[in-house]
Amino acid sequence: MSDNLPLDLSLPMAAIGDYEMVLPFQAVGVKPVVLSAENRDGFGQILEKLARENYGVVFIQEDLFVEFIAKVEEINDAYPTSVLPLPGIRGSTGAGLASIRNSVEKAVGMDIFAER
Repeated sequence: MSDNLPLDLSLPMAAIGDYEMVLPFQAVGVKPVVLSAENRDGFGQILEKLARENYGVVFIQEDLFVEFIAKVEEINDAYPTSVLPLPGIRGSTGAGLASIRNSVEKAVGMDIFAER
């Protein structure tokens, strides 16, 4: 996505994960997409469908982010959709912070979060 494009706040947002994690997002206008253990294999198709439908931001549960990182990176490269990991109800695995750290390092060319 070009850095010169204005941020369009009218783009829809979605959250993918366990029922307990995504349902509260509905209260603020974010489309909840519930994935159970039985339909988890459909994650890639769901994420790609949301990207094709021009969702601006898709929040995903951290464990899904870790399990499907290749698909997340593919979507982030091919579409202007931002896919962001969020901790599930069981807490953070650290994947979200690692993702932000890697993105910032790519953007500025160094790890600005490194402890000295």
